[in-house]
Amino acid sequence: MSSISVSPRTLADVLPGGLARSVALVVGGAVFVGLTAQVAIPLPFTPIPLSLQTFSVLLVGAVLGSRRGVASMALYLLAGAAGVPWFAAHQSGWSFASFGYVVGFVLAAWIVGRLAERGADRNVLRTAGVMVLGNLAIYACGVPGLMLATGLPLAKALLLGVVPFLIGDAIKIVVAAGLLPATWKLVGNRR
Repeated sequence: MSSISVSPRTLADVLPGGLARSVALVVGGAVFVGLTAQVAIPLPFTPIPLSLQTFSVLLVGAVLGSRRGVASMALYLLAGAAGVPWFAAHQSGWSFASFGYVVGFVLAAWIVGRLAERGADRNVLRTAGVMVLGNLAIYACGVPGLMLATGLPLAKALLLGVVPFLIGDAIKIVVAAGLLPATWKLVGNRR
């Protein structure tokens, strides 16, 4: 009988285990996002706080892959909607200005996770591109949600819900684009 070495599809696949590992990773991803969401800075000119949430959502998607990433962000969304105060600035529930962004986390986790499963998180440039796509998915859900919650027109919603965050998102993308490929290299050297 021959032994076939299967390369891990995501960083989470490097860890041994089956269903129990996947459940722990899904719950851990949701908790990680909930914790980083508390690192939030309210901005006086917009109802959307500056936080580490998007960075952790994109990392969770890349590390866990599409299915576990979506499950993790769906757990985060549903638990927060049910009252767990782990959205940015200890918010919870269905109706607040940034809820559309939280919905976008699920989509972003799927996109980033799917691309990571195909190896797009293993070099700096491709990882940066994946993170940009993930951010765009968050904005694609967040801006319409902001418009619905506040009655803002599109131009004003973009001005308040995207523009103030672009520099921070660029920094988060640079960090992720360095962190993920470096982690893959470290994992590869230890295998």
